[in-house]
Amino acid sequence: CAAADVDFGGGKAVIIGDPTKEKHPELFRAFGQFVESLQGRFYTGTDMGTSPDDFVHALKETNCIVGVDEVYGGSGDSSIPTAMGVIYGLEATNETIWGSRDLHGKRYAVQGLGKVGFKVAERLLEEGADLIVTDISHHSVEKLQLKAKALGTAVKVVSGDEIYSVDADVFIPCAIGGILNDETIGRLKVKAVAGSANNQLLEHRHGMSLHQKGILYAPDYIVNAGGLIQVADELYEPNKERVLQKTGAIYNSLLNIYTQSENEHITTVQAADRFCENRIQTRTKRNSFFTHTKRPKWSVRK
Repeated sequence: CAAADVDFGGGKAVIIGDPTKEKHPELFRAFGQFVESLQGRFYTGTDMGTSPDDFVHALKETNCIVGVDEVYGGSGDSSIPTAMGVIYGLEATNETIWGSRDLHGKRYAVQGLGKVGFKVAERLLEEGADLIVTDISHHSVEKLQLKAKALGTAVKVVSGDEIYSVDADVFIPCAIGGILNDETIGRLKVKAVAGSANNQLLEHRHGMSLHQKGILYAPDYIVNAGGLIQVADELYEPNKERVLQKTGAIYNSLLNIYTQSENEHITTVQAADRFCENRIQTRTKRNSFFTHTKRPKWSVRK
C-alpha cells in the first residue's frame, strides 16, 4: 500500500483447500461472516484460486468485499489494472536497459497465463513482441496461440521448468511465488525479471543473487500494485479513469527505484524497501501530529 501511495494497511485472507474441488456458496458465505466479524477493519476480494463471482456469495454476509462485478456495485475485474501495472513495469525496465520504453522487438518469457498473465501476454503480442510461454492450463495456451495466429505471429510454448532456461530478454513470472531461488536464478539467461506474481524471491537474499548476476529485478509489490490500487479506490466509489491514472505512476516509481539502486550501489529490493519505509515514516509523523485516527478523503461506501 505504501508503494502504491494507498492509505491503507496490508493483510491477506486465506482459505485453505483445493479451489478446483472445494469451492461452494456456503464456504464463501461463511467467509463473509468472518470478515463481517472484524467490523470494517478488513476488506478483501478475489485473488489466486478465486474469482469475483465467488465473492458475490460473501457479499450477502458483509459489505467489506471489493473487486466484484460492476452489476453488484463493485469496480470490476482487478486483473485489468494489475496487468496494466505489469506493462508499465516492463516499459520502465526496457527504458532502463535499452533506453526506450517500447515493448516490441524484445523476447519475453511469460510464466503463467491466468487472469493477469494472459492479459500481459496478449498486450505484448499486440505490441509486436516475441513470446515464450508456459502454463498448466492447455486451454489458456491454446487461446493465446489463436490470438497470436490472428495477429500473424506465433507463440513458443515450453513445459514447466523449461521456462527458466529459455533465451529471452525479460522473464515475466505471473504464477506462484518463490520461483526465484538458488536453483532457478542460476538457469536464467535474461537481462531482467518483471512480473505480477507475489513473493517471487524465495528468500530476501535472492535479490542480491540477481543483482550479482547482472539481472535487473523489478520488485513484485511495486509492479503488481494495479489491482490493489483499484480495490482500494473502490471504497471511494469506483472510478476507472482515476485507477488507470494512478496505476500509470508505477512507471515512474520503478524508474526511481532503478536509479536509486544504481546510484547507491544497492539492490533494487533494498531500494524499493527504503522507498516504502521512508513514505511510511513520513506519513506516520504527519498523521500522529493531528490525530491517531486517519480517515479517507472521501466518504467511505456504507
